[in-house]
Amino acid sequence: MLKQTELPSSTPEAQGIDSASILAFVNAVEQTQLELHSLILVRHGHTIAKGWWSPYTAELPHMLFSLSKSFTSTAVGMAVAEGRLTVDDPVVDFFPADLPNEVSGNLAAMRVRDLLTMTTGHSTDPTRLVRSEPGSTWAQTFLAQPVERTPGTHFVYNSVATYMLSAIVQKLTGRTMLEYLTPRLFVPLGIEGATWENCPRGINTGGWGLKITSDDIAKFGQLYLQQGCWQGQQLITPEWVAAATSAQVPNGPSENIDWVQGYGYQFWQCRYGAYRGDGAFGQFCIVMPDQQVVIAITSGLRNMQNVLNLVWEHLLPAMQAEPLPADADAQRALADRLASLRLAAQSGAATSPIAERVSGQCYRFEENEQGISAIKFDFGQDGVRLTVHDRAGEHQLACGYQQWEAGETRLGQEPDAPLPYPVAASGAWSADDTYAMRLCFSETPFIPTMRFRFVEECLEFDQRYNVGFGPPEELEAPRLLGKKYRETG
Repeated sequence: MLKQTELPSSTPEAQGIDSASILAFVNAVEQTQLELHSLILVRHGHTIAKGWWSPYTAELPHMLFSLSKSFTSTAVGMAVAEGRLTVDDPVVDFFPADLPNEVSGNLAAMRVRDLLTMTTGHSTDPTRLVRSEPGSTWAQTFLAQPVERTPGTHFVYNSVATYMLSAIVQKLTGRTMLEYLTPRLFVPLGIEGATWENCPRGINTGGWGLKITSDDIAKFGQLYLQQGCWQGQQLITPEWVAAATSAQVPNGPSENIDWVQGYGYQFWQCRYGAYRGDGAFGQFCIVMPDQQVVIAITSGLRNMQNVLNLVWEHLLPAMQAEPLPADADAQRALADRLASLRLAAQSGAATSPIAERVSGQCYRFEENEQGISAIKFDFGQDGVRLTVHDRAGEHQLACGYQQWEAGETRLGQEPDAPLPYPVAASGAWSADDTYAMRLCFSETPFIPTMRFRFVEECLEFDQRYNVGFGPPEELEAPRLLGKKYRETG
């Protein structure tokens, strides 16, 4: 039964898009080896196509990264509508106890509007410094940075500026961003189980850290497409929607054309009259007002422009003003394709001549940055089980062959982490002496490939991530060498 807050479904043709074009988009995504995790296409308020690439599923939330910023903007807009602040309020007025001894003229001139448009006057993004500075609050460190330029004049992408917006909302309301948005946004939209990372002081990070499902992203986009109105209730003022989603400041240069179209209040302008919220590695909420379309995408992409190019190439031209004739065959082909989406499992052989010999052997590692102390494999007729010991304890992972085996783990977490992560693993022998495994952290874009090479009495272990924030060479973790451990006595 359809929940009241869920978007109704329709066929693509009934909403003026032919199913074949949507299928062509999906095929192009896979042919160009773009790693999408989910796709939802909404037109005229109706969901006309949706699918998840297994092992990703509809019910699992996904890390939004900087798509979180658009939700922070929404909270600020709601607080403005409630008369709690204006976009022209000076930032320093909210943090009297966190100010440096000398407040420069540029810092004094920084307004809430400059945080929203990322025109704070900083020459470089201070986010990494703010997050790593010991002994002070994030707000103190942010306010202590030199403001070299006049605020409002130069765009510099600045995630901690969004954190400052979160801190302002919490100061004014006594609630975290998540607590503030829950009755005002999440409950009306039917968004359940949202989580948001905190800074050490318990303030939601604002610029990143929100987790919700792909369906929730689509509903958020539809809310903005509807000028902030949801089922007869005005959740966001039309004035805020217009300001937030229009080009407030220029934001070039960039090698990616959809990143030089202008920036609003934590929303990006796109080509073709569209706008979007987006996050690292391809988390998208694309809104196309002229076509009355919302597209929600989660991904693990190194180049986010590529998927936008495919949207403009395959989906945009297919959007017609009037309904199209029904096409049962094309609709069936699209539905079948969307129902069978699947990320590639680890390729290779099911077994190896050395599998029986190394099964059950434990390999110990010297102290290392990855915190791994021991690894053991059990190769059996009923499957493969990997046991890893690290600083968070013992972890067991079941690996499917030519398929994904779902589970959960605390691998790689801190010892006091509250909950394990959902994961899915697939493994195979890539050579007679090497077992390889893909491990999908199913609420994130991260899918490391781990390689285990058995060499006489040793185990060589390395892993490479599909995406990461550093240069390509940083995607590969240092190789570790483990030695066979024999119990004595």
